[in-house]
Amino acid sequence: MPFTTDAPAAGSETMSFLDQDHQLLIDGQWIPAESGKTFEVKNPADGSTLTSVAEGDRADIDKAVAAARKAFEDGPWSRMTASERGKLIWKLADLMDQHVEQFAEIEALDNGKPKSVAAVADVPLAIDLFRYMAGWATKIEGNTIPISVPYLPGAEFHSYTLREPVGVVGQIIPWNFPLLMAAWKLGPALATGCTIVLKVAEETPMSALRLGQLIQEAGFPPGVVNIVTGFGETAGAALAAHPDVDKIAFTGSTEVGKLIVKAAGETNLKKVTLELGGKSPNIILPDADLPAAIAGAANAIFFNHGQCCCAGSRLFVHRTQFDEVVEGVAAQAKEIKLGPGMHPETGMGPMVSQIQQDRVCSYLESGFREGAQAVVGGKRDACSGYFVEPTILVDTKPNMQVIQEEIFGPVVAAVPFDDPDELIATANDSIYGLAAAVWTKDISKGHRIARQLKAGTVWVNCYNIFDASLPFGGYKQSGWGREMGHEAVDLYTQTKAVTVQLH
Repeated sequence: MPFTTDAPAAGSETMSFLDQDHQLLIDGQWIPAESGKTFEVKNPADGSTLTSVAEGDRADIDKAVAAARKAFEDGPWSRMTASERGKLIWKLADLMDQHVEQFAEIEALDNGKPKSVAAVADVPLAIDLFRYMAGWATKIEGNTIPISVPYLPGAEFHSYTLREPVGVVGQIIPWNFPLLMAAWKLGPALATGCTIVLKVAEETPMSALRLGQLIQEAGFPPGVVNIVTGFGETAGAALAAHPDVDKIAFTGSTEVGKLIVKAAGETNLKKVTLELGGKSPNIILPDADLPAAIAGAANAIFFNHGQCCCAGSRLFVHRTQFDEVVEGVAAQAKEIKLGPGMHPETGMGPMVSQIQQDRVCSYLESGFREGAQAVVGGKRDACSGYFVEPTILVDTKPNMQVIQEEIFGPVVAAVPFDDPDELIATANDSIYGLAAAVWTKDISKGHRIARQLKAGTVWVNCYNIFDASLPFGGYKQSGWGREMGHEAVDLYTQTKAVTVQLH
């Protein structure tokens, strides 16, 4: 796992943006936090300070919610046609298309991920999401329903349904895909006519702030999108509990998701959607195309440094091929170059923060204490920055923390199995149910196992395949509702039934 150094500097456009005074976007204006406080944003590749941003808290959330409420009830947004909304969303996507390089650089500096990856995955997927949702703006429809009322014989009625926006939406996004998660949240809310208060992750606020500038440039009315930078325990908690927020949408850990539900229930019983943690099983059957499965298993856990809620962190391989697969994945892990996201040869960047690096390493230490062995990796990299080596663990037991809990780092536990039929129960033995995968040349078997796996997404002979039209979300404690697809649009609307007596 060679380490790359001497990363090139970001372009002048990005550096100019980082040098700006980064404030809160509330009611169409960039303003400082009510408290006047700011906090530093770190480059996780070396721990240096990138810039400082406003530290919003409860008072700022109150102002942002009031602006969103005014825009929803009284502003031009409430009078805009669906076609006009769709055009604005599409214009935002076009503006993003003009700044792909800059967004990729911001993600590389702020999150640590390779710029080369952000440029072909994160940024294009975010743009595509906005374009997909722009199309949905004009396709949100109700129904006409013929009704029969037994207690009013002979009476005639015209009944129909309306699909209306939920209202003011609070959205809280994580740090692992900062721009893409902002798009996943904003897209369906804008398409349906909601207004938004977006609380971005304190570790990675920069791409959302740049997106906010483009939202203004696109011409969205004031108050439609409000962006607050701040900490989860202050700004995030205030947004989740705010009595004038109609819906809260959160992506993050299951533990915090439960707090979100509690806060929503104790105030106004606001609607809640959650995209939470995962401990996804990745199953390689004896008849699989092993070279493809080995490459897929490496991608499943090492993509985005393992900081993926759907990461294939439990690798199940038939005992007859276990050693070959583990050796193959280990060989790929050894070839991954660690380094700053801006370096063109970097294959894996750092964990997003010192806290996350310590968390991942504490899981490794727990596994080693309980008898697990590292075939490759197994420790933090001895360099500046928050790096952890790509790691494969073997000799694990079902009750270990490294098997049961989400590590959220580049750590996979490889487990041999003998009977594919008995494996399904083991694969489903988790509080999570976000994603799963199976590798087999028998497509009928692939379909059958996909039906048996308790997960919101199942990949067959592939992994980490996403599209704006595909719903994404989890079973069990991996969340409520779905991101993307028409299911996401549904979750930002509510249904009104109207009945008119004809005679």
